[in-house]
Amino acid sequence: MPALTLREVLALDLVLAARPELLAGEDALDRPVRWVHSSEVYEGANFLDGGELLLTNGFGLTDAAEEVRRRYVRELTARGAAGLAVEVGRALPAMPAEVTDEARRLGLPLLALHRVVPFVRITEAANRAIVARGLSGRSAALPRGDDHTAALLADLADRAALNQPEVDARAALAGFRPGPGARLIGVSVHGPRETGTVDRAVRLLGGAAVLRASFPGDVLALLALPADGPGSGDPVRTVQKALRTAAAPGITVAVGHAVDAGAGWLHWSETLRAARVSLELALTVPPAEPGPAKGPLVTSARALALERELTRGGIAANRDRLAALVQGTLGALLAWEAAHASDLVRTLEVHLRHGCSPTRTAALLHIGRQSLYQRLERIESLLGLEIDDPDLLGELLTAACAHRVVRGTGAARSPGLRTVA
Repeated sequence: MPALTLREVLALDLVLAARPELLAGEDALDRPVRWVHSSEVYEGANFLDGGELLLTNGFGLTDAAEEVRRRYVRELTARGAAGLAVEVGRALPAMPAEVTDEARRLGLPLLALHRVVPFVRITEAANRAIVARGLSGRSAALPRGDDHTAALLADLADRAALNQPEVDARAALAGFRPGPGARLIGVSVHGPRETGTVDRAVRLLGGAAVLRASFPGDVLALLALPADGPGSGDPVRTVQKALRTAAAPGITVAVGHAVDAGAGWLHWSETLRAARVSLELALTVPPAEPGPAKGPLVTSARALALERELTRGGIAANRDRLAALVQGTLGALLAWEAAHASDLVRTLEVHLRHGCSPTRTAALLHIGRQSLYQRLERIESLLGLEIDDPDLLGELLTAACAHRVVRGTGAARSPGLRTVA
């Protein structure tokens, strides 16, 4: 499917409403338009990638010298701009003759816009049309059908080459418009009958804005919680609570970080990727402590922060390094466990994760406090150290976590779930 041409952009209703007059470049109307931008930065040609139609209200041309105006047109042409549209009648009474002359000499399409139409409306309409044309041309590559939402989520999760105007336009095309101050949270869901989990959670959250799509192996979603909504305190915990209620038994859910919707598309990508990586870790690495006997498993990127850091770049790529770390730090415990029925490494990790609290550790391991004290004494005796020594906490916890990661790499992996490195 060919890209949207400049001629087709000029035929859009909102563009026609600005009463465009073509002053130069009549022979170049069939060139493709990659994007539509508005800018008043007259040194901004260097920021163009080629194929853009640039809209300007003419402020910067008003008092500029003739050579500066000509150079501006030359720079736009050199950067491969698809065209220049200038609003005339307010800041700029008429199109400067040297701008028209230079555009004609270089063959750059030049438009005078004689009626004021907010550029944000023009760019949104034009870029939606561009995105729709582009998506229809690559529908075969979509994860499941020609779905705008699936395409956008896949590109964000894979950190494809995007830009903010494109992401905004594609999100709007999918009906996703986070309000000012909204917090975005990525969600990844795996398990039978998983497709309705996110929708039920959204209803529990009071109708938060959502992008959701099914992929082979998981459902990926981006939730937007309003600034004054139920997640204003801790949005991650708020979303986790809703998902625990919404998800059926047997389903595994991972939640990413909370990011500011206005922070840019890279942050949108970050929370989606964190959710998907955390989901795969939840499916392949044994948990640090017993999970719920019934119901879904709902975890988060921050709960698996250490696991994500240890496996950055993939579990396979880190296996030998992690195995050496485990052996060097916990070798004595592993040798004991190989010869005796015990659970010392797991006891150590649960104890460290919960602030070395005997009460909490014993409760989570479902053992009495006296039994826990015996285990802790055995651990200290074998390792020859005090496990509540602040200087050792980080090393011991890292090694215990690495042990779980290495032990879990032989487990069957979820079919179809892609690893996002």
